[in-house]
Amino acid sequence: MAWANGLIKTIIDRSNHFISCDVAVVIADKYPKARHHYLVLPTEDIPSIYSLNRTHLPLLEELHLLALNITEVRGLQWDNFKVVFHAKPSMQRVHLHVISKDFISDCLKTKKHWNSFNTDLFVPYETIYNQLSNDGCIQRWPKEVVDDLLATPLKCNQCSFEANNMPTLKQHLLEHSE
Repeated sequence: MAWANGLIKTIIDRSNHFISCDVAVVIADKYPKARHHYLVLPTEDIPSIYSLNRTHLPLLEELHLLALNITEVRGLQWDNFKVVFHAKPSMQRVHLHVISKDFISDCLKTKKHWNSFNTDLFVPYETIYNQLSNDGCIQRWPKEVVDDLLATPLKCNQCSFEANNMPTLKQHLLEHSE
């Protein structure tokens, strides 16, 4: 099984499920980019957000409900989380990220990681839901826009600090958590 299909293998094993229902499961991200990082995936094989249509709106509502449930089950504050989809997903199977805003993690290693999680490439659930509701589909982003966002300077997600490199940014993020 190819690396990009790893999520499918993970959700097949029920021991990985934190929460599940008839249409979706919640798992821990195997390479978390923050202290708390969960993925909500449908059991239906939907490759990405670009495969969604209006008939999937009830499914998205269920994914969002499971996102809320995982924070409650773990005793965490909903306001401390982003609930988002990637505009440029690296893994097959549409998945909703439920990720704490601290972004403190040994798995957060590169500028590409940071910018894929802290620019407009990380699209809020509400934006995807509304676009799907209004337009009936999600439009793929032009490569130039994606490349520009991935090249964005390393900006703190909590203040105006701009880092020259990932180690400096990671040290700065630790200061926010103290």
